[in-house]
Amino acid sequence: MQKIYLDFETYYDVQLSLTKMSTVQYVNHPDFKVWGVGIKVNEGETEWYNEEETPEILSQIDWNDCSLICHNTLFDAYILTQYFGHKPAFYYDTASMSRGLYPNMSARLKDCATRQFPNDVSMRKGDELVNAKGVRDLDPDLDAQIGGYCIQDVDLTYALFKAYLVNYPESELQLIDLTVRMFVEPKLILDRGLLIAYKKDIKVKTAALIEASATTREVLASQVKFKNHLENIGIVVPTKTSPATGQKIPAFGKNDSAYVQMCQAYPEYNHIWQGREAVKSRVEETRAERFLEATNPDGTFSVPLRYYAAHTGRFGGSDKLNLQNLPRGSKLRTAIMAPEGQKLFISDLSNIEARMLAWMAKEHELVEAFATGRDVYCEFASQIYGRTITKADKLERYVGKTAILGLGYGMGHQRFKDTLKMGSPSVDITVGTAMVIVNQYRGMYPNIPKLWSGMKDSLFQMLNPKSIGLKYGPLQIGARALELPNGMALSYPNLMYDNGEFIYKTQRETIRTHGPRVTENVIQALARIVITDQILDIQSMPQVDIVMQIHDEIVAIGSESDSDKTMEQIIGIMRTPPSWCSDLPLDAEGGVSQVYDK
Repeated sequence: MQKIYLDFETYYDVQLSLTKMSTVQYVNHPDFKVWGVGIKVNEGETEWYNEEETPEILSQIDWNDCSLICHNTLFDAYILTQYFGHKPAFYYDTASMSRGLYPNMSARLKDCATRQFPNDVSMRKGDELVNAKGVRDLDPDLDAQIGGYCIQDVDLTYALFKAYLVNYPESELQLIDLTVRMFVEPKLILDRGLLIAYKKDIKVKTAALIEASATTREVLASQVKFKNHLENIGIVVPTKTSPATGQKIPAFGKNDSAYVQMCQAYPEYNHIWQGREAVKSRVEETRAERFLEATNPDGTFSVPLRYYAAHTGRFGGSDKLNLQNLPRGSKLRTAIMAPEGQKLFISDLSNIEARMLAWMAKEHELVEAFATGRDVYCEFASQIYGRTITKADKLERYVGKTAILGLGYGMGHQRFKDTLKMGSPSVDITVGTAMVIVNQYRGMYPNIPKLWSGMKDSLFQMLNPKSIGLKYGPLQIGARALELPNGMALSYPNLMYDNGEFIYKTQRETIRTHGPRVTENVIQALARIVITDQILDIQSMPQVDIVMQIHDEIVAIGSESDSDKTMEQIIGIMRTPPSWCSDLPLDAEGGVSQVYDK
């Protein structure tokens, strides 16, 4: 296939801007306009085509036999597919590749070029674009400026692509293509009527809760006014230390343990706590509005996922809509639908991180429990309570579940106590009980603390040139990195051992790390590989297309014909471990639905 390197330049002003709008809003706005496009075909010269020339040059390309390469392909490919109607055969994205190679570093074109070519001043992004802000029709001089600016951006993208492509795993390139495709070739639709009604319902309920609080929205929303209001009714306001100033401030965060305890200590003021929560938590209302704004003119829903958003490779939210933070039970889920005649195939990997941790630690009894389908939450809860706990003992099982899912990464007794206290349901245990449970966990699964020690040793090995290439299970020691079985790496840039602790530095912050934290990184990265490999395997099925991924869920769309058989095949894929962990016991569940209702 031909490789097409491309960059659109578009009109923007103070209001019509990607800083204030999502891509879908921006491109579909009545004032949207393409100034022109820069195109490089294979190794040829980059050319600039102005506003009048753009539609014609795009129509001359056989997109069915082309790969598209852009920097931030979600934007440029959305214009190409949705505005001009051309769909290439494959999508690359150098911004995504940068995040894969340099996680936690800026993926802006300017920063990528400086990082990749530090000693070549010719490889620097220009700033001529600012000269055209608010200018709807470019005169010849400004057109030439923007054209030169665009050509340089395309050439930088070309150079970055050539540098990044070396040894970049093919499976990860396929994931980038799929991530772009979910957004620019959408197959899901949204129930706009449901969203509009839900948004109105939230407003009505919020107004009712504010009225019931016997105060005002302004008081409930303000830290100072809310503090004064509570003190006036005789409540001592809890405080915490501000991480920004070091000063004492009210502990009003909904997850602050002192705030949770205050609310529970004064149940007679539940109307105030509920009013405060309604005012401060406009998440659902905001999301409903953003869902509506994300609807394309044809009613489809472009799914915005950010490839390699986290250090461990996990997907994240993008384009002002974080689907990774869409809780189960949210009404917004049921607004996401398959078109008539198609179904959603919703599958979920069961406790993948807990399974991966047990496997990586060689905690054979726990691995066997997962393999044979035993309820590990009940089993550990039985150790805690000294009697047999079953699924009917919901509260006790919840404590066991919180321990299994939380204590594997070195959580201490105080944090475990706070986690239970702030959970749903809220469970209040003493410090002594928390210490006993933590010690029970570490005693029952001793190989997990040993894994923490092994991961601490790996930090030392990453700093020792003689250790490069050593194997640790499916991992390989690299220079300030742990190489993963899929060819990617967990990177710890500028890692150093200083005053008895390990730190590494990203572009934004200095991070302290240690054995349990590296363990968490490794388990999440390995679990991510399991899921993404399954995504690609499911995508290879001719009867379905992957349309969304949220945490450990994979959502595909396909014909309603033989849907049960298709779902069975998907679950079969998700229960099959990769070759590098062939004895990892996996399990999955799923269902077929018209709406995303799992």
